[in-house]
Amino acid sequence: MTQPGLETRALAPISAGMTSQTHSFQAEVAQLLKLVTHSLYSNPDIFLRELISNASDACDKLRFESLHDAALLEDAPELQVRLDFDKDARTLSITDNGIGLARQEAIDNLGTIAKSGTREFMSRLTGDQKNDAQLIGQFGVGFYSGFIVADRITVESRRAGLPAEQGVRWSSQGSGDFEVEDITRTERGTRVTLHLKEDAGDYLGAWKLKGIISKYSDHISLPILMPKEEWKEGENDQPGQMVRTDEWETVNKASALWSRAKKDISQEEYDEFYKQLSYDQTAPLAHTHNRVEGATEYTQLLYIPAKAPMDLYNREKAPGVKLYVKRVFIMDEAEALLPVYLRFVKGVVDSSDLPLNVSREILQESRAVKAIREGNTRRVLSMIEELATNDAEKFKAFYAEFGAVLKEGLGEDFANRERLAKLLRFASSTTDTVSVALADYKARMKEGQEAIYYITADTQAAAKNSPQLEIFRKKGIEVLLMSDRVDEWALSFLNEFDGTPLQSVAKGAIDLGKLQDEEEKKAAEQAQEQFKPVLERIKEALKDKAADVRATTRLVDSPACLVVQDGGMSMQLARMLKAAGQAAPSVKPILEINAEHALVKKLEAADAHFDDYAHILFDQALLAEGGLPEDPAAYVRRVNALLA
Repeated sequence: MTQPGLETRALAPISAGMTSQTHSFQAEVAQLLKLVTHSLYSNPDIFLRELISNASDACDKLRFESLHDAALLEDAPELQVRLDFDKDARTLSITDNGIGLARQEAIDNLGTIAKSGTREFMSRLTGDQKNDAQLIGQFGVGFYSGFIVADRITVESRRAGLPAEQGVRWSSQGSGDFEVEDITRTERGTRVTLHLKEDAGDYLGAWKLKGIISKYSDHISLPILMPKEEWKEGENDQPGQMVRTDEWETVNKASALWSRAKKDISQEEYDEFYKQLSYDQTAPLAHTHNRVEGATEYTQLLYIPAKAPMDLYNREKAPGVKLYVKRVFIMDEAEALLPVYLRFVKGVVDSSDLPLNVSREILQESRAVKAIREGNTRRVLSMIEELATNDAEKFKAFYAEFGAVLKEGLGEDFANRERLAKLLRFASSTTDTVSVALADYKARMKEGQEAIYYITADTQAAAKNSPQLEIFRKKGIEVLLMSDRVDEWALSFLNEFDGTPLQSVAKGAIDLGKLQDEEEKKAAEQAQEQFKPVLERIKEALKDKAADVRATTRLVDSPACLVVQDGGMSMQLARMLKAAGQAAPSVKPILEINAEHALVKKLEAADAHFDDYAHILFDQALLAEGGLPEDPAAYVRRVNALLA
């Protein structure tokens, strides 16, 4: 009954002959247990789902390890999970004959939270039961959910391959510590015994337990067994009753859900399988279930979650897709089955072609895996397109959670770039909501407009209020506002959409083409020529800050703005790279001047304070686009001096 990815803790070595020890829980676990015992889960029944899931995982691991060492199966090759209860003792036990635990594994695996990053996990707990339950699900700590209904849990286990004398018993009341002792256990695998609380008596009845299994665990591919009961007629006017027999019966369908026909699976069953698979308490937004035949044969059952995990932006995190080969579990989080930008997808892929001893290295090189990866990608994009076309509310929810990582695909998935571009949504200068598709923008472009205009900034407000938008606002030209950290990088891979080029309004000289009449162009050229002596003086004053200084027609109300060379890295992206500790080239922007602005005209007349005015113009333009002056104190001194 192991859980994947458990964090280990340094402990003193066990001395020879030592059979019993008491250990303190990891601090985060102790805090977690307090939350659990105060009914963190709104639905207590799911403790059984979690424990059965763990038992099933343990059997999957044994099945996989036995491919290399058949002796691990010992004399019990049929893997199964058994449930039993004792009304008199008020105990409920879940027993599996899977891989089992050695003593140190019991100490490590049952005393720490199931994934790394426990500090971040605990820091995100808010006290809100619904939100905190979601976090606990993401961290895969289902074993501790047993304390919802139990005031003491005992775990007895022996790892496959170890002698009977090396069994282990772990027990705890869910407070500050747990006890571990050596036992003799002839059966391999694990038995979890819950000593039920006074108010948990409902779980001491077969009808209740079978109902929970039917709802949450029917899809488990292993048989889940319970003692068979038969109706016994009463004697001497006594009522009849159900009595247990010495036989065991299978109480679930005992077939992998993905191997069943879609018509035989209800939406509720799909949702419950997702929850078991992902440790998520919320139903998914969408799923796709397909049997793919041809050169490569496999079954895919893939889900789009409703909420993003807290580690969504960790690109080293593999997608949550489990790989099976002919129903045999091979590995969790098989990263070769989906591209990185779809790492939020959960699900199962069951291949008929791959070898059972497949390794991660083989997965990277396999042609069959490449075909599966491409097929999975197409299916996921089809799911998203279906939401975009037929369910606006669900697509809006999806995009709010995963839109930013979807954009990463522009630079990673050339084959699907056009499909991805159609799915992107943005805010714009005409709307505050992130709802504008590139196709919508293009459909309402002004007559004569030759490009899709956009601007990137640190925030949507900064983008919307940028001086660089002034001429576009004056002429009623829509500009897309982009404020996700990934936007500028992603857009560098999307030069055009449906034949129309994309153009950043903050890069290169502004050219509105047919939207700018000849009179405006002529006036701009004259301003550049007449203003040339002043521009040269400003350029000299700012030679260490600006790559160039030029007059512009893009400004209406502001005196100046900063742009970069067409095709160059923006100052925003350079700041982001530096903040992330990455090397970034030094960006020298171009200062564009509004020759008609009162402040600029005052600068023309200035003499003694000319350089100060020039530096103030530059620093104000830098502030307007989200940056900070290189020397804030000097900027303040210059402004104060001029005000005085």
